[in-house]
Amino acid sequence: MEKKIGKTRHRKYGAQFKEEALKQIENGQRVSSVVQALGISEALLYQWRKRGGTISQLGNSSEVEVLRKQVKQLETERDILKKALTIFSR
Repeated sequence: MEKKIGKTRHRKYGAQFKEEALKQIENGQRVSSVVQALGISEALLYQWRKRGGTISQLGNSSEVEVLRKQVKQLETERDILKKALTIFSR
């Protein structure tokens, strides 16, 4: 008897997929039918609903992450320019 040793893979679902799933529930479809149709677990669907609250907030969370990365990048560039300015102004 062989044992499988390895990591379980977790699928990542995009904001649009999550939106569609939550829209189906909001439109009156049963959770069980949505879960079966999409091939996801009920717990995952409830988790999305709990985390996101509304559909628009799900899309915003990924947008916020992108904006935070951009801010970090710009701050790094600013700091580099400040250092260069002090070096060249000597």
